[in-house]
Amino acid sequence: MRGTEARLCSAGASDLRGRILHGRLVLDRRSAVAAHDVTITLRGVDRTGLAKRYTSPKPAHDIVLSHLLERVDAYAAKEQQLALVIADKVDNPARHRADLTRYRTDGTGGYRSRQITRIVDTLHFAPSHSSRLVQAVDLVTFLHRRLMTVTESDRRAAAVNERMWSWVQPRVYHAWCWNPARQTHKGPA
Repeated sequence: MRGTEARLCSAGASDLRGRILHGRLVLDRRSAVAAHDVTITLRGVDRTGLAKRYTSPKPAHDIVLSHLLERVDAYAAKEQQLALVIADKVDNPARHRADLTRYRTDGTGGYRSRQITRIVDTLHFAPSHSSRLVQAVDLVTFLHRRLMTVTESDRRAAAVNERMWSWVQPRVYHAWCWNPARQTHKGPA
């Protein structure tokens, strides 16, 4: 999400035409998302809640990746399909690949532990500038997070974000941000 977030944040509300143009290139009916049969799963973790609940928490990225792999695997099983995972380039991809190998034998851990059986091959990592679909994921993630966490002061910006989300929302299978500090579970974790 780094590159897309930086471009959109630097544009600000005063450059709505740029935001609309970029969103259309990635999200509208002629885009990377619409041109492929995609199903979107969004997962997150509240870092503040993570720090409040655990004295030495696992890195947030690791937690979110395991939750995401659980959901992708479950969806693939429901659809009687296999899944190939291609993600944005990260530091230490070998560690994440080793985690996937462990998830196949031991499960993902946590209260929803799942043995991963439908994700084929390994985790593939690509720089977002080389992949339209990874760029699309970056933008969808940015947009979802912005809609969930920011109250736009400019009604035009809010309208643009809602319009772009309307192009994506029909493809969203699952969206959830886990807040570990909450004592009760609410939502589709």
